[in-house]
Amino acid sequence: MCGIVGYIGKRDVAPLLLEGLQRLEYRGYDSAGIAIHASGKTGGLKTAKAKGRVRELESRLPKRFAGTTGIAHTRWATHGAPNDENAHPHVDAEGKVALVHNGIIDNAADLRARLTAEGVEFASETDTEVLAHLIGRSEAGTLEEKVREALRHIEGTYGIAVLHADFADRIVVARNGSPVVLGIGEKEMFVSSDVAALVSHTRQVVTLDDGEMATLKADDYRTYTTEGSRTTSSPETVEYAAESYDMGAHDTYMHKEISEQADAVDRALRGRIDDRFSTVHLGGLNLDAREARGVRRVKILGCGTSYHAGQIGAQMIEELARIPSDAEPASEFRYRNPVVDPDTLYVAVSQSGETYDVLAAVQELKRKGARVLGLVNVVGSAIARETDGGIYVHAGPEVCVVSTKCFTNMVVSFALLALHLGRIRDLSVADGKRIIDGLRRLPEQITEILENEAEIKKLAELYADAKSMMFIGRVRGYPVAREASLKLKEVSYIHAEAYPASELKHGPLALIEPAMPTVAIVPDDDLLEKNRAAMEEIKARSGRILAVAHAEQEKADHTIVVPKNEPELDPILMGIPLQLLAYHTALTLGRDIDKPRNLAKSVTVE
Repeated sequence: MCGIVGYIGKRDVAPLLLEGLQRLEYRGYDSAGIAIHASGKTGGLKTAKAKGRVRELESRLPKRFAGTTGIAHTRWATHGAPNDENAHPHVDAEGKVALVHNGIIDNAADLRARLTAEGVEFASETDTEVLAHLIGRSEAGTLEEKVREALRHIEGTYGIAVLHADFADRIVVARNGSPVVLGIGEKEMFVSSDVAALVSHTRQVVTLDDGEMATLKADDYRTYTTEGSRTTSSPETVEYAAESYDMGAHDTYMHKEISEQADAVDRALRGRIDDRFSTVHLGGLNLDAREARGVRRVKILGCGTSYHAGQIGAQMIEELARIPSDAEPASEFRYRNPVVDPDTLYVAVSQSGETYDVLAAVQELKRKGARVLGLVNVVGSAIARETDGGIYVHAGPEVCVVSTKCFTNMVVSFALLALHLGRIRDLSVADGKRIIDGLRRLPEQITEILENEAEIKKLAELYADAKSMMFIGRVRGYPVAREASLKLKEVSYIHAEAYPASELKHGPLALIEPAMPTVAIVPDDDLLEKNRAAMEEIKARSGRILAVAHAEQEKADHTIVVPKNEPELDPILMGIPLQLLAYHTALTLGRDIDKPRNLAKSVTVE
């Protein structure tokens, strides 16, 4: 969600920070700001803040805004409206402390009331300003001690970076539930909430753990706990270079990432297929054959797109491994006091690996002794570190807020997991080979679908006038319908609903009329005639139908034909043309495709 960038070294800091903020724009935000240690005779801290995009902030920077140390932030509003006053950085009453913060301070109201009673005047409505005042009022000696003392009063989540006018040689950062990544350079140091802001300057990074702090100086860094004990953190090399985060020849990141899916799937399969035993190698699971055979149930936890990928994954695991499986929103799971069964394997799904609701569910499950696997895209992310093992989906950097290639690779990764568990249990060699052959066909079939983009664009233009759309599918098709419905509403702002096709007559048929088009997921499987019957019901009520199918559908007004794979893998292919449908609908309507309103890429608050 919110983005943090910081730098200390010898270079002029403002241009570096603005560049970093621009690389974090995809996360979603409504205002931005910078604080620097000013160079020159006057020195001290200088800040600039602006509602709106980073370009608005850039236009407001004073002519004399030079320095070599600074922090910057893009804000996604939680406490207080999007405006200049609520934008970060926030400063204390004396103007000596500047602070940027990702997360939510749960006890901010109580702390605010206490500080107000002590005579503090607040300049914003934010929870973050509370922490700036606590640091500024601390009588501890060093900046590290001031920050540590202030954090003892905080309940909630945070990723913070702090400047202090009296400590111009350092930036102090801390993490609890919100990402903080250090970038290690040559006589210069960086900090960010996302490696995307770092890779154009360094690929050597250190990711802080929860409860960990760090002090950055131009030629050194050190890490320690919030209690003050030193920790050892060795830099790791980031897998992707800066070019991976660029748009290239595409007009939007969403289009770029849709077009990358054949290569992304190939990357997810590379080195994992075992033809000798008709299975796959997933060494990162840390789950041997005896332990896998002891699994009696699989529970998949995710949010939004990851949850929908988990629904498809649960069906794959049931079909191929014959283990009872289901998916549930992590945001609901963690609040219903679930029964944690020692024979259940839990799988936490997250593109960023930092999704707060998923991470909190993982932590609760680990506290109760459960075995938890992670299925994430970002190497070294919090969920990857907190789980017992897992699968990296290897989709590559995904910049657009709306997830496309990562969703596809998540489902492919679930297919690998289902095949792995199935071959350990009762899935035959022949069926294992059948699935492997199907997996290998996916990249070529994805390319075939993408080559039909011009026709899908024409269909999007035909349906873009709809005020609302219905998406339907049965069994394997239903999660595809749910994800397609989410994509359309996220990026085009057209209201959309998804229902099992079998549920139409139990209420949703009341909505069907010519102005309410239906997108029907119609694979050529044993439910084909059932799906055709649902389309008959819609046509009888003068509804328009766009079908996604393996062959032209007589009852549909239009059909997007996709290549057929194995029945278990067909959902992977049937979702891709619907990503293009959502994209071109949004393009027709003139939407801000990469940064949809009100949304954020990495949801690191509750």
